[in-house]
Amino acid sequence: MMKTSWIAGLAAAAFAIAPAQAQQDYPHRAIKWIVPYLPGTGPDITVRIAAEALTEILKQPVVVENKAGAAGNLGAQIAAKAPADGYTWVYSATTMSASMRMYRKPGFDVMKDFTHIGRITQSDVVLVVAADSGIATAKELVERARKAPGKLSYASGGVGTPAHMGAELVLNATGAKALHVPYKGASESANAVVGKQVDFALTLTSVSLPFIQGGKMTPLAVSGPKRNPKLPNVPTFAEAGIPGVQLVSFGGLSVPTGTPAPVVKKISDALAKALAQPETRAKLEANGALVLPAGAEEYAENLKAEIALTEKMMRVANIEAQ
Repeated sequence: MMKTSWIAGLAAAAFAIAPAQAQQDYPHRAIKWIVPYLPGTGPDITVRIAAEALTEILKQPVVVENKAGAAGNLGAQIAAKAPADGYTWVYSATTMSASMRMYRKPGFDVMKDFTHIGRITQSDVVLVVAADSGIATAKELVERARKAPGKLSYASGGVGTPAHMGAELVLNATGAKALHVPYKGASESANAVVGKQVDFALTLTSVSLPFIQGGKMTPLAVSGPKRNPKLPNVPTFAEAGIPGVQLVSFGGLSVPTGTPAPVVKKISDALAKALAQPETRAKLEANGALVLPAGAEEYAENLKAEIALTEKMMRVANIEAQ
């Protein structure tokens, strides 16, 4: 009997040691980083640049997996249900917080289902039209929309995205009306502008920048408090005569709630190291974003504050939850 108890005790001890050993050895296999948006979007570009640096630091592949749909909700749902072992990450962003108010049943809770590691970048959004639209300023676009209420249409990467909210704020501030056409992601909405399926859009600067530089889009205004360094000749909305439209989008890294603290620390340390690398920062900022690292506490507060801001913007723009 004593022998049986002794063996059982050894087994229990081994069981307890195994998870601790796994945490100490983390990572010992490939890591999946879920991007809840389409390939080629701003978040996707950001994650692929960061993943390359993190692969080198952690000595294991960080594999990007796009899970687009429902304005980012699909990827967030998948990540929330993943094992909390440090081998599934998610690119969390403003849209995940906006979904807490934009959708009655988003399928996840941004503040309860995730441990937030840190912020990576912040970006403004830019109001764009096709280069041959004949529109040169934001005021010209607004006048067209006023003269034919509801005739013009605008694209977004989905309901509740910064592009959607920004466009509604512009319309509300100017008394204009336009039809909202949501797409699966920002890259599709940008293509819709270039292909003249819609008249205008607000997209992340990183998404529209290649089209602008290639002469396919005309940028009319940016949503940040200051002009974007990549678009120095493009006015802010306030400078363009449309006050009250200030909108930034930020994103970072999160893992499922319950991920062991030692693993969270290793991921956090690796992210901080990656974002401190001049070459990584240069690649990220080349796309029009601003590298703005923040730790777990500050980033979680950003996401929490975005929920309240979304609620406020929904009231201003008269948007109902889906």
